[in-house]
Amino acid sequence: MVFAAVCYGLGMILNGILMFVAVFHVIAFDELKCSYKNPIEQCRSLNVLILPEYVIHAVFTVLFLLAGEFLTVLINLPLDAFHLMKYMNRPVMSGPGIYDPTIILNANILNQAVREGWVKMAFYLLGFFYYLYGLVSSLM
Repeated sequence: MVFAAVCYGLGMILNGILMFVAVFHVIAFDELKCSYKNPIEQCRSLNVLILPEYVIHAVFTVLFLLAGEFLTVLINLPLDAFHLMKYMNRPVMSGPGIYDPTIILNANILNQAVREGWVKMAFYLLGFFYYLYGLVSSLM
């Protein structure tokens, strides 16, 4: 029970960090839509955040698995699978990341990236409150 509470507390903190990353993604893609930023610089700043986001989410999914919180693992597995699929099907680039500056300004890709950012932000926000509930219920 105590390890589950620690996992929920850590998950809540890390999920808060991931919410800020999702907000940064949405703002960055909105700046690209409005042509305020250079796509090369913007993709460089976004690609730096991709692997840490994926690793953080995978780490607390594994922690919940070790704690025996299987419902929480089932809730997080679709996003982990999406992250894995997205990274495995990324464009050929010299460094880590999924955003290619040569095609990011394509309207379909940009709209998809904005939508993905909003969905992730909603998922992380709902997850934050779920982890808060899990923390309180595991401590009681």
